[in-house]
Amino acid sequence: MKTDISEKYFDEAKRLMPGGVNSPVRAFNAVGRTPLFIKSAKGSKIYDEDGNVFIDYVLSWGPSILGHARKEVIDAVKDACDYGLTYGAPTKKESVLAGMIQACMPHMELMRMVSSGTEATMSAIRAARGFTGRDKIIKFSGCYHGHSDGLLVKSGSGLLSNAAPDSAGVPKGYTDNTLVAAFNDEESVKALFEKYPDEIACIIIEPVAANMGVVLPQNGFLHFCRDITKKYGAVLIFDEVITGFRLGLSGAGGYFGVTPDMTTLGKVVGGGMPVGTYGGRKEIMECVSPLGKVYQAGTLSGNPIAMTAGIKTLELLINDEKIYSRIDKKAAKIEKAFLETGIVNVNRIGSLMSAFFTDKAVTDYASALSSDTKAYSRYFSYMLENGIYIAPSQFEAMFVSDAHTDEDIQKTCDVIRSYKE
Repeated sequence: MKTDISEKYFDEAKRLMPGGVNSPVRAFNAVGRTPLFIKSAKGSKIYDEDGNVFIDYVLSWGPSILGHARKEVIDAVKDACDYGLTYGAPTKKESVLAGMIQACMPHMELMRMVSSGTEATMSAIRAARGFTGRDKIIKFSGCYHGHSDGLLVKSGSGLLSNAAPDSAGVPKGYTDNTLVAAFNDEESVKALFEKYPDEIACIIIEPVAANMGVVLPQNGFLHFCRDITKKYGAVLIFDEVITGFRLGLSGAGGYFGVTPDMTTLGKVVGGGMPVGTYGGRKEIMECVSPLGKVYQAGTLSGNPIAMTAGIKTLELLINDEKIYSRIDKKAAKIEKAFLETGIVNVNRIGSLMSAFFTDKAVTDYASALSSDTKAYSRYFSYMLENGIYIAPSQFEAMFVSDAHTDEDIQKTCDVIRSYKE
């Protein structure tokens, strides 16, 4: 496997950008390698500047559910570009995409398009605070909701303490109203509501955590979150930036039969373009400007090119819902290969999975941290050297697309089975 050109490009990038990257995990620090510099992608494959070809299970961190450069999406985007890239004014396409989302997720009675998942979650929390008139929020250890200041937190001295900033540059005052509970731990949530019964505006949760590796909600946990927020008059926000339109047309909410007050979306709904969406109950979203006093704006929100990519992607998913059973079966074959090695635990739901190098069941952040990250690093290198590109971090997800062929899956399974620690 050649790396000379990627190494050269990385050296150049490090002179121009912090760490040579525009998003930290791309630096490959967690796996001790030089990052790949990608030249192109098509279907299930990515091609780097050195001429290496890889079967891709990162898929731009999830949005490429149809595979890379799906012809129908590319053609629609090319056509749209002829009409201009951005107007900063309303277009019909915004309503078309919103209508498609609402048809699949009826609880999103009103929604707002933004340009990233971070914007979507930040704005949803602001709307929840404006609606309830409360300041505090509950998030869960290990769940990531973007890099806005109030969400970059870890637990303090205990779950009932206010959260301390988990990043330099975030004043403690920005996180004083962020409370941290343990994923899948009902008692930790109850304790927070009992201590602050009239102060909590919302719970924000990844219904399937996918940023500490993939961690599934235990039976009844999401229903519990729904019930306790209703009891205390708080808003339940499902962060489905990763799971939305990947687990199915109705997202994780539909998958588990739990209807939140608000949902945030990204990844798949953008069809590979930078798109985020937040929305929910009408009375909450009517608090957002220009109808209400909760301010949120964005020059590139509803960008016509991004809307085009999202519309075409959702159109293809809606017209071929069997895609979900196809990618589920492919992912199940990979999961089986992982388990046959006996060296990892695997968490999987649909086409989303993680292999953890631990003998413990991974059900929360603490158990995820039991994983042997050095073993994962060795495993990552083995996969890469054998033409398989997986996430360069133990705590990221593996994604399967409709473009992965039977041959891709077989080769992947063969490489997994051949690995020896």
